Amino acid sequence: MTIHKLAADRAGERADAFLARTLPGLTRSAAQRLLEQGAVTLNGAPARKNARLSPGDALEVALSAPEPVDVLPQSIPLDVVYEDGDVIVVNKPVGLVVHPAPGHPDGTLVNALLYHCGSSLSGINGQLRPGIVHRIDRDTSGLIIAAKNDRAHLALAAQLQDHSLARTYEAVAVGGLREDSGTVNAPIGRHPVDRKKMAVDRKSGREAVTHWSVLARYPGYTHLECRLETGRTHQIRVHLASIGHPLLGDTVYGAKKPVPGLAGQCLHARRLRFVHPSTGLPVELECPLPGWFQAVLDRLGG
Repeated sequence: MTIHKLAADRAGERADAFLARTLPGLTRSAAQRLLEQGAVTLNGAPARKNARLSPGDALEVALSAPEPVDVLPQSIPLDVVYEDGDVIVVNKPVGLVVHPAPGHPDGTLVNALLYHCGSSLSGINGQLRPGIVHRIDRDTSGLIIAAKNDRAHLALAAQLQDHSLARTYEAVAVGGLREDSGTVNAPIGRHPVDRKKMAVDRKSGREAVTHWSVLARYPGYTHLECRLETGRTHQIRVHLASIGHPLLGDTVYGAKKPVPGLAGQCLHARRLRFVHPSTGLPVELECPLPGWFQAVLDRLGG
């Protein structure tokens, strides 16, 4: 059993929404179950699911140890960029799903981490996503960080919230962007028709901010650097599509016809910066563009 002590920071926010926003990987439905089970107290008394919070309200959440799982360790090669007793950072290839989900019961990054790390992964995200602090899409490559204990996980999740955990991507967008740099500030929520997709939703979407700058221009395409201020699902893909420049190879938000030679969209998590949860020192990591991405740039450059 792990007890997490939290302080509310927004007036009027529901307790279940606050927990889902604050505890990494906890869905709102899971937060509601914790409240219904009496696992959450508000200022020392059992919290109601629909309780409204005031800044400074003290919440305690009792999370049980992860249950034994059917997610089995699998010997899947990992490109480990950094590892110590608290965190592991992996350069994820295109095509590797981060955690088990319908249609992908195994062969995921989580299966590989369980084999590599054994029992040394945080349990905050539950039995299907041990250690996972943030996700990147199956068809996006690059750096992803996982936590080896709950203390490190909470520290890294807090950095995601205050933006001190910085993620920088490289992308190839379709078309020529007029400016050399810019920002897309547009809330993102579920697509109103296709629930597997995300969309800009200015009425009920969650805040989402992407900063971009041009690295190189090619006929019909632009090589970009994108820096996330927030981390919504499919954020870069949705934001660039919303301004008329979807990612090359993105058959969900761009052209439906696959690009020959591409297994996914041209999007690579190139750099990662965070404060180490134990030492308090900054850690900056970078991984080069994968061969397939560099080949795209070479073809575009002629």
